[in-house]
Amino acid sequence: MSLTLAVPVTVAIARRVDPARSSEMVAWMRAGTALAEAFPGFLGAGWVQSGPGSPEWHMLYRFADAETLRRWEESPQRHWWLSSAQGIVEHTRVERRTGIEGWFDPPLEHSVDPVEPVGPTSPPRWKQAVTIWLAFFPLSLSATLLTSRFLDAVPLAARVLLMTLCLTPLMTYLVLPRITRALHWWLHDQPAPWRAL
Repeated sequence: MSLTLAVPVTVAIARRVDPARSSEMVAWMRAGTALAEAFPGFLGAGWVQSGPGSPEWHMLYRFADAETLRRWEESPQRHWWLSSAQGIVEHTRVERRTGIEGWFDPPLEHSVDPVEPVGPTSPPRWKQAVTIWLAFFPLSLSATLLTSRFLDAVPLAARVLLMTLCLTPLMTYLVLPRITRALHWWLHDQPAPWRAL
């Protein structure tokens, strides 16, 4: 029996609608959210307008894993809901994000009818692994050196637990975003910034 870890999936959709029909757009999105709420695995949804009077709307919805998302996206309820906005709403972009890969993936442009990406793809896994290691090694080494003096009497398992509880948020919110931004050119096979000057 294989055990797979369920990873929540967030879908971001950009839509355009005539600003004069904004109230219809809000009602339509509320109806879609109400339909999705009835599906197992639904974790939430939201939407915003780009600005007052803007035709651009951005909608997010999240499901517990790819399978529960698939059930919603293939459901007759969703197909009916989408068809009810034909002639009112234009779909312009769809993005799907899961886990740590969201740090590496640039936004993907998708056509809505044949759902094929036309934007850049994710970097190779080995480049993602190298980037994570470049962030993780110095952070882990620094934390080990700093805590070895002060937490020497603490049992090993407790020390590792304490360090991972502190280092995970630092990696996720501080170090990894900066290093992926700095190495974006390498991750996506672009010329080095100093060569572009």
